[in-house]
Amino acid sequence: MKTKHKPLFAFFGTPRFATRVLDALEANDLVPALIVCAPDVRRDRGLELTPAPAKVWALERGIDVLTPTTLKDESFIAGLQNTDWDIFVVAAYAKLIPKKILEIPRKGCLNVHPSLLPKFRGPSPGLSAILADERSTGVSIMLMDELMDHGPIVAQATIELEEEMPGSPEGGWPPKGSLFEDLLATEGGNLLAEAMGPWIAGEITPEPQDESKATYTKKFTDEDSLIDLQGDPREQLLKIRAFDKNPRAHFFINNKRIIITEAGLMEGKLQILKVIPEGKKEIDFTLFSANPSNTL
Repeated sequence: MKTKHKPLFAFFGTPRFATRVLDALEANDLVPALIVCAPDVRRDRGLELTPAPAKVWALERGIDVLTPTTLKDESFIAGLQNTDWDIFVVAAYAKLIPKKILEIPRKGCLNVHPSLLPKFRGPSPGLSAILADERSTGVSIMLMDELMDHGPIVAQATIELEEEMPGSPEGGWPPKGSLFEDLLATEGGNLLAEAMGPWIAGEITPEPQDESKATYTKKFTDEDSLIDLQGDPREQLLKIRAFDKNPRAHFFINNKRIIITEAGLMEGKLQILKVIPEGKKEIDFTLFSANPSNTL
């Protein structure tokens, strides 16, 4: 019996999202021969060099890893050209891939994007879907070109979460941003695993994106995650759920930053459940609001 050839591929990706895609690929018996991610960075007060999540994932499995400061480095490109790659895979690499690299593998570069392209192109599709209150979203596998999230679609899958019960802080829609991104990454990895073999075999014809329907996202800042306690309750809940990490949903009392960690809607009103006062530990909002001066 003839066995199927496992694709020889390199993976470009850096953050937690990339590792969730890798987990899904690994669960489908697809493991890259090489991982390319961002260089180590200095974090926290100790300013110790910290490797990217994708690098940690690679090292734990004995997979070769490269951390170029630029993708235009000729020696880096030459190293990639020395292998007869079937395909490259990109998931949250955060840099445009130069044409010279896109042309190296026989079947091009496939990108895992957590939206139904051409909607929500750019760096924050998952969070943007939450903020737009768009329960029906999904993931796309795209054949990359030199433009951002522009290439033709190889595969797509829709994800739709059920609306949560009123007053429930967990589960359903709207989800917490980090959990939603994990879900999209896992679904994207599974979809890629399904599509990779047929794509390499020439069994899939990519479909061009409809440029007239393209929308774009941005990288969010602390200003975006500021909560207006007097604003529309639904809009504020969406922001609280979306911004559960870097940036985090917050408001100010006496110039002190108060992070909101849990909230829900009760009879159409925003109900804050848990907060982290500046420099303190998480506390129930009822205890905080009873005497905020003692917790600041």
